[in-house]
Amino acid sequence: MRKLLYLFGLLLFFSSCAWLNPSIMLKTEKGFQYSKNPDTSKVTDYRLSPNDIISFNIYSNNGFKLVDLTSLNSTNNGYRIDVGVVCLIESDGFTKLPIIGRVKISGMTIREAENFLETKYASFYIEPYVIISVSNKRVIVFPGRAGDAKVINLVNNNTTVIEALALSGGISDDGKAKVVKLIRQNGDKNDVFLIDLSTIQGIKDANMVLQANDIIYVEPRKKYANRFLAEIAPIVSLITSAFILLTYSKTLTK
Repeated sequence: MRKLLYLFGLLLFFSSCAWLNPSIMLKTEKGFQYSKNPDTSKVTDYRLSPNDIISFNIYSNNGFKLVDLTSLNSTNNGYRIDVGVVCLIESDGFTKLPIIGRVKISGMTIREAENFLETKYASFYIEPYVIISVSNKRVIVFPGRAGDAKVINLVNNNTTVIEALALSGGISDDGKAKVVKLIRQNGDKNDVFLIDLSTIQGIKDANMVLQANDIIYVEPRKKYANRFLAEIAPIVSLITSAFILLTYSKTLTK
Protein backbone atom coordinates (compact mmCIF):
# COMPACT_ATOMS: atom_id res chain seq x y z
CA MET A 1 0.00 0.00 0.00
CA ARG A 2 2.82 2.38 0.89
CA LYS A 3 4.53 1.74 -2.46
CA LEU A 4 1.27 2.44 -4.23
CA LEU A 5 0.95 5.77 -2.44
CA TYR A 6 4.55 6.64 -3.34
CA LEU A 7 3.84 5.87 -6.97
CA PHE A 8 0.78 8.10 -7.09
CA GLY A 9 2.71 10.78 -5.23
CA LEU A 10 5.33 10.78 -7.99
CA LEU A 11 2.61 10.95 -10.65
CA LEU A 12 1.09 13.93 -8.86
CA PHE A 13 4.46 15.70 -8.65
CA PHE A 14 5.27 15.32 -12.34
CA SER A 15 1.76 16.20 -13.45
CA SER A 16 1.92 19.39 -11.37
CA CYS A 17 4.50 20.76 -13.79
CA ALA A 18 1.88 20.73 -16.53
CA TRP A 19 -0.77 22.82 -14.78
CA LEU A 20 1.33 25.77 -13.62
CA ASN A 21 0.71 28.04 -16.64
CA PRO A 22 -0.35 25.85 -19.58
CA SER A 23 -2.60 28.39 -21.34
CA ILE A 24 -0.47 31.52 -20.99
CA MET A 25 0.98 32.59 -24.35
CA LEU A 26 3.78 34.96 -25.31
CA LYS A 27 5.61 34.66 -22.01
CA THR A 28 8.53 36.91 -21.14
CA GLU A 29 11.20 35.59 -18.81
CA LYS A 30 12.03 37.26 -15.53
CA GLY A 31 14.04 40.42 -16.08
CA PHE A 32 12.95 40.74 -19.73
CA GLN A 33 13.86 44.11 -21.20
CA TYR A 34 10.78 45.64 -22.78
CA SER A 35 11.11 48.15 -25.58
CA LYS A 36 10.86 51.79 -24.57
CA ASN A 37 7.34 53.10 -25.05
CA PRO A 38 7.23 55.99 -27.54
CA ASP A 39 6.27 59.48 -26.45
CA THR A 40 2.54 59.60 -27.19
CA SER A 41 2.38 63.32 -26.46
CA LYS A 42 3.84 63.78 -29.93
CA VAL A 43 1.44 63.21 -32.81
CA THR A 44 2.28 59.98 -34.66
CA ASP A 45 0.70 58.62 -37.79
CA TYR A 46 0.18 55.19 -39.24
CA ARG A 47 3.14 54.05 -41.33
CA LEU A 48 2.84 51.87 -44.39
CA SER A 49 4.27 48.38 -44.00
CA PRO A 50 4.84 45.23 -46.10
CA ASN A 51 1.64 43.34 -47.02
CA ASP A 52 -0.45 46.52 -46.86
CA ILE A 53 -2.91 46.71 -49.75
CA ILE A 54 -3.26 50.29 -50.92
CA SER A 55 -5.77 52.03 -53.17
CA PHE A 56 -3.97 54.57 -55.36
CA ASN A 57 -5.59 57.52 -57.17
CA ILE A 58 -3.90 60.33 -59.05
CA TYR A 59 -5.37 63.53 -60.51
CA SER A 60 -3.82 66.38 -62.44
CA ASN A 61 -4.11 70.13 -61.83
CA ASN A 62 -3.69 69.70 -58.08
CA GLY A 63 -6.91 67.71 -57.77
CA PHE A 64 -9.16 70.21 -59.55
CA LYS A 65 -11.49 67.43 -60.73
CA LEU A 66 -12.13 66.38 -57.12
CA VAL A 67 -13.20 69.88 -56.11
CA ASP A 68 -15.29 70.30 -59.24
CA LEU A 69 -17.19 67.09 -58.51
CA THR A 70 -18.59 68.46 -55.26
CA SER A 71 -20.86 70.78 -57.18
CA LEU A 72 -21.52 68.75 -60.33
CA ASN A 73 -23.33 65.50 -60.99
CA SER A 74 -21.10 62.48 -61.57
CA THR A 75 -22.04 62.45 -65.25
CA ASN A 76 -21.96 66.22 -65.86
CA ASN A 77 -19.36 67.23 -68.43
CA GLY A 78 -18.20 63.62 -68.40
CA TYR A 79 -16.49 63.99 -65.01
CA ARG A 80 -16.09 60.74 -63.10
CA ILE A 81 -13.67 59.44 -60.47
CA ASP A 82 -12.23 56.13 -61.59
CA VAL A 83 -11.78 53.35 -59.05
CA GLY A 84 -8.26 53.51 -57.67
CA VAL A 85 -5.53 51.11 -58.66
CA VAL A 86 -5.11 48.44 -55.98
CA CYS A 87 -1.49 47.61 -55.18
CA LEU A 88 0.33 45.41 -52.68
CA ILE A 89 3.35 46.59 -50.72
CA GLU A 90 5.69 43.66 -51.12
CA SER A 91 7.90 42.11 -48.45
CA ASP A 92 10.85 44.31 -49.47
CA GLY A 93 8.76 47.47 -48.97
CA PHE A 94 8.33 48.18 -52.69
CA THR A 95 5.11 48.43 -54.65
CA LYS A 96 4.51 48.57 -58.39
CA LEU A 97 2.62 51.61 -59.68
CA PRO A 98 1.57 52.72 -63.17
CA ILE A 99 4.18 54.52 -65.29
CA ILE A 100 6.86 54.88 -62.58
CA GLY A 101 7.17 51.16 -61.82
CA ARG A 102 8.46 49.83 -58.48
CA VAL A 103 9.02 52.35 -55.69
CA LYS A 104 9.65 51.89 -51.99
CA ILE A 105 7.03 53.46 -49.72
CA SER A 106 7.11 51.15 -46.70
CA GLY A 107 7.91 53.03 -43.50
CA MET A 108 6.35 56.27 -44.75
CA THR A 109 3.21 57.83 -43.35
CA ILE A 110 0.35 58.08 -45.83
CA ARG A 111 0.95 61.81 -46.25
CA GLU A 112 4.69 61.26 -46.79
CA ALA A 113 3.96 58.59 -49.41
CA GLU A 114 1.48 60.88 -51.20
CA ASN A 115 4.03 63.73 -51.30
CA PHE A 116 6.74 61.34 -52.50
CA LEU A 117 4.58 59.99 -55.33
CA GLU A 118 3.42 63.46 -56.35
CA THR A 119 7.09 64.30 -56.88
CA LYS A 120 7.62 61.11 -58.90
CA TYR A 121 4.60 61.79 -61.13
CA ALA A 122 5.46 65.46 -61.67
CA SER A 123 7.30 64.48 -64.86
CA PHE A 124 4.12 63.02 -66.34
CA TYR A 125 1.28 65.13 -64.89
CA ILE A 126 0.68 68.82 -64.39
CA GLU A 127 0.58 69.43 -60.61
CA PRO A 128 -0.25 65.81 -59.72
CA TYR A 129 -2.49 65.15 -56.71
CA VAL A 130 -2.20 61.67 -55.15
CA ILE A 131 -4.60 59.98 -52.73
CA ILE A 132 -3.64 56.74 -50.95
CA SER A 133 -5.78 54.63 -48.65
CA VAL A 134 -5.00 51.31 -46.96
CA SER A 135 -7.69 48.64 -47.05
CA ASN A 136 -6.31 45.73 -44.99
CA LYS A 137 -4.96 47.22 -41.77
CA ARG A 138 -5.69 44.86 -38.88
CA VAL A 139 -4.41 43.84 -35.48
CA ILE A 140 -4.95 40.81 -33.24
CA VAL A 141 -6.27 41.32 -29.71
CA PHE A 142 -6.09 38.73 -26.92
CA PRO A 143 -8.19 40.30 -24.13
CA GLY A 144 -7.13 37.88 -21.39
CA ARG A 145 -9.53 34.95 -21.67
CA ALA A 146 -9.30 31.86 -23.85
CA GLY A 147 -11.67 31.91 -26.80
CA ASP A 148 -12.10 35.71 -26.83
CA ALA A 149 -9.30 36.64 -29.26
CA LYS A 150 -10.37 38.94 -32.08
CA VAL A 151 -8.96 40.28 -35.34
CA ILE A 152 -9.72 44.01 -35.46
CA ASN A 153 -9.80 45.88 -38.79
CA LEU A 154 -8.33 49.35 -38.40
CA VAL A 155 -10.79 51.65 -40.13
CA ASN A 156 -9.05 54.80 -38.88
CA ASN A 157 -5.42 55.44 -39.72
CA ASN A 158 -4.49 56.46 -36.18
CA THR A 159 -6.28 53.81 -34.10
CA THR A 160 -4.71 53.50 -30.65
CA VAL A 161 -4.20 50.56 -28.29
CA ILE A 162 -7.01 51.69 -25.99
CA GLU A 163 -9.40 52.01 -28.97
CA ALA A 164 -8.56 48.50 -30.21
CA LEU A 165 -9.17 47.08 -26.73
CA ALA A 166 -12.53 48.84 -26.65
CA LEU A 167 -13.43 47.44 -30.08
CA SER A 168 -12.61 43.94 -28.84
CA GLY A 169 -14.92 44.32 -25.83
CA GLY A 170 -12.33 45.48 -23.30
CA ILE A 171 -10.08 43.52 -20.96
CA SER A 172 -11.84 40.38 -19.71
CA ASP A 173 -12.37 39.54 -16.05
CA ASP A 174 -9.59 36.99 -16.33
CA GLY A 175 -7.08 39.47 -17.79
CA LYS A 176 -4.43 41.49 -16.01
CA ALA A 177 -4.85 45.18 -16.79
CA LYS A 178 -1.38 45.65 -15.32
CA VAL A 179 0.26 43.44 -17.99
CA VAL A 180 -0.82 44.50 -21.48
CA LYS A 181 1.81 43.66 -24.10
CA LEU A 182 2.00 45.27 -27.51
CA ILE A 183 4.08 43.12 -29.87
CA ARG A 184 5.25 44.71 -33.09
CA GLN A 185 7.41 43.27 -35.83
CA ASN A 186 10.52 45.33 -36.45
CA GLY A 187 12.54 43.84 -39.28
CA ASP A 188 13.73 40.38 -38.24
CA LYS A 189 12.86 40.90 -34.56
CA ASN A 190 9.89 41.92 -32.43
CA ASP A 191 9.54 44.98 -30.24
CA VAL A 192 7.55 44.25 -27.07
CA PHE A 193 6.02 47.21 -25.23
CA LEU A 194 4.54 46.90 -21.73
CA ILE A 195 1.44 48.95 -20.90
CA ASP A 196 -0.01 49.18 -17.39
CA LEU A 197 -3.73 49.97 -17.59
CA SER A 198 -4.38 49.30 -13.92
CA THR A 199 -3.80 53.01 -13.25
CA ILE A 200 -4.98 56.19 -14.95
CA GLN A 201 -1.38 56.99 -15.89
CA GLY A 202 -1.38 53.98 -18.20
CA ILE A 203 -3.69 55.74 -20.65
CA LYS A 204 -0.72 57.77 -21.85
CA ASP A 205 1.05 54.65 -23.12
CA ALA A 206 -2.24 53.15 -24.34
CA ASN A 207 -2.56 56.07 -26.76
CA MET A 208 0.18 54.48 -28.85
CA VAL A 209 -0.88 54.40 -32.53
CA LEU A 210 -1.21 50.86 -33.84
CA GLN A 211 0.53 49.54 -36.92
CA ALA A 212 -0.70 46.75 -39.17
CA ASN A 213 -0.23 43.24 -37.75
CA ASP A 214 0.38 44.45 -34.18
CA ILE A 215 -0.55 41.98 -31.44
CA ILE A 216 -2.19 43.20 -28.23
CA TYR A 217 -1.89 40.54 -25.54
CA VAL A 218 -3.48 40.90 -22.11
CA GLU A 219 -1.86 38.37 -19.81
CA PRO A 220 -4.45 36.13 -18.09
CA ARG A 221 -4.52 35.60 -14.37
CA LYS A 222 -2.98 32.41 -13.04
CA LYS A 223 -5.79 30.28 -11.64
CA TYR A 224 -3.76 27.88 -9.56
CA ALA A 225 -6.63 26.54 -7.45
CA ASN A 226 -8.94 25.81 -10.37
CA ARG A 227 -6.15 24.29 -12.42
CA PHE A 228 -4.94 22.21 -9.49
CA LEU A 229 -8.40 20.82 -8.82
CA ALA A 230 -8.98 20.06 -12.49
CA GLU A 231 -5.66 18.25 -12.82
CA ILE A 232 -5.70 16.39 -9.53
CA ALA A 233 -9.32 15.18 -9.71
CA PRO A 234 -8.55 12.18 -12.00
CA ILE A 235 -5.54 11.22 -9.86
CA VAL A 236 -7.56 11.41 -6.63
CA SER A 237 -10.28 9.33 -8.28
CA LEU A 238 -7.70 6.75 -9.35
CA ILE A 239 -6.13 6.61 -5.88
CA THR A 240 -9.55 6.24 -4.27
CA SER A 241 -10.50 3.44 -6.64
CA ALA A 242 -7.22 1.66 -6.02
CA PHE A 243 -7.61 2.02 -2.28
CA ILE A 244 -11.16 0.59 -2.41
CA LEU A 245 -10.03 -2.33 -4.55
CA LEU A 246 -7.11 -3.02 -2.25
CA THR A 247 -9.33 -2.88 0.84
CA TYR A 248 -11.90 -5.14 -0.82
CA SER A 249 -9.25 -7.66 -1.88
CA LYS A 250 -7.90 -7.81 1.68
CA THR A 251 -11.45 -8.42 2.98
CA LEU A 252 -11.86 -11.35 0.59
CA THR A 253 -8.61 -12.98 1.68
CA LYS A 254 -9.62 -13.00 5.33
